[in-house]
Amino acid sequence: MGDELEPEDTERQRSNRRDAGFTLTEVIVAVVLMSTAIVPIMLAGLLTVRTSGQSRSLTRIDTVLANAADRVNRAPNSCDYSVYVEAAALAEGWSPSQATVSYQYYSPASSASTGGTWTSGACVNGVRTVGLVQMVTIGITNTDGTVLRTIQVVKSDV
Repeated sequence: MGDELEPEDTERQRSNRRDAGFTLTEVIVAVVLMSTAIVPIMLAGLLTVRTSGQSRSLTRIDTVLANAADRVNRAPNSCDYSVYVEAAALAEGWSPSQATVSYQYYSPASSASTGGTWTSGACVNGVRTVGLVQMVTIGITNTDGTVLRTIQVVKSDV
């Protein structure tokens, strides 16, 4: 009778084995399963943050472009609109060097049957003539220099 276990003792040993905790294999399996769910969620969060930053940058560029186009559109006719474009960049807190301006003017054709051409430059021989049609191309580069957006404004006193 000494070596035989009583039914009470056997139940106690089984209970102790069940309460002993998890095995290393069970813990590893649980960690792997949790990481397969958590890693994609973390990557999605990082992508959201990156996309939000890019969207904010593009919105700021569009704001400066719209501001510059409005300033050039409202400016009196001249051969140089760079001060208005640079002012739009400064209004956003950016360097004026982030804004560029290029010009073309329309040269009418000698006959009505052919079309005119766009010529580089702001004015004919540096002088604004009556009836001149100008195309002002405004370029804005974001602060880190990765995005360049442009807009064209046509100026005319016709």
